[in-house]
Amino acid sequence: MNIKNVIKWSFGLMLFGVSFTSLQAQNAKPSIAVIDVDVRGHKMNGAQAIQFAINELMRINQYEVMDRYDIEYLSKRDTLSLTGCFSKICLKEIGTKLKVDKMFTGSISQLGDNLNITLRILDVKSGVFELVKIKEFLIIPGSELQMMRICLNEMFNLPNDQDMVNKLTQRTEFDNTINNPYTLRLRSDGPRMGATFATGYLSDVLTRPESEGGYNGNPYMFQFGYQFEKQYLNEGNFQALFEFIPMITGLDQGQFIPSVTLLNGLRNNTNGWEFAFGPTFSLSKYTDGYLNDQNQFIINATGGNRTLEEEAQSLGKSVESRPDSRGITQITYGFLFAAGKTIKSGKLNLPVNIFVVPGKNGLRFGVSMGWNGKERYQSNTL
Repeated sequence: MNIKNVIKWSFGLMLFGVSFTSLQAQNAKPSIAVIDVDVRGHKMNGAQAIQFAINELMRINQYEVMDRYDIEYLSKRDTLSLTGCFSKICLKEIGTKLKVDKMFTGSISQLGDNLNITLRILDVKSGVFELVKIKEFLIIPGSELQMMRICLNEMFNLPNDQDMVNKLTQRTEFDNTINNPYTLRLRSDGPRMGATFATGYLSDVLTRPESEGGYNGNPYMFQFGYQFEKQYLNEGNFQALFEFIPMITGLDQGQFIPSVTLLNGLRNNTNGWEFAFGPTFSLSKYTDGYLNDQNQFIINATGGNRTLEEEAQSLGKSVESRPDSRGITQITYGFLFAAGKTIKSGKLNLPVNIFVVPGKNGLRFGVSMGWNGKERYQSNTL
């Protein structure tokens, strides 16, 4: 091999070495260390927060994360105090001794009715915080690590589950096991008021004169009561509910009609729509009789010694029990279907519902509304 070829090969190998070294330098990730997260004033495990931050930085994969055990070893060997190191001066000094490029720190603190999470990354060489993320969350014990993940994703422009972000940050978000994990998650007990409308024979009875067994009123009546609600399931997008609703109807027309309704239903956590169904019981006056050809309800035999049943049979009619103001008060029952939507305004809930009760004497339907607020048990984790 002549001298020219030797020079060529030597020059080529030199260029390759320089290029390879430059490529390695370009692909090398900056190193980062996590030594402490400030959880003073908040009953959260600091060691857990530190380890979670380490795991999340490894997941993001933009830094070479220094192992926690290496940090502990070096701190013992060089007598480094890592606890309570949050300032620029301290982080720069410790980062220099650990020989890392970046230092990660953060804090979790309660500010009024919010939980404030601050995450910062310090460039050791310049001593400047190059990345800072501050975000407010609702106070939801047990969700702090999920909140840290949301902050880290936003810090590095990574996508978040927006539904999860809403549940952890918005007070107007509907309740679920994420944003309301208490034993009594949501008490929707509260007053209810509205109106009920009658059709068919029921409407006729309400408007008929009292002398004919009616109530000399209108086919609609106002009602008011109270709803007791218990959630026995609260997962995903739905809450399963049991409702107990005592009501008083007809006071606007001089009537006193008590009722009790038992409902089982579902409510959507995302938009507040709900539906329910169940039996309803009330006290009403009923009597036996038959309808004649003039559509009059006859409750007594009109002549002779015949009984009401005999007279009805002779006319080809049948005796039946129907609502009548001349009758005896008894328990009546039906099946109620309801649907509606809960509108939220801060901690105030405004449920609006429509309902229908089908029956052989006519259809009853109506609308009701009410209000209630949240009641939460205070958790001992704050």
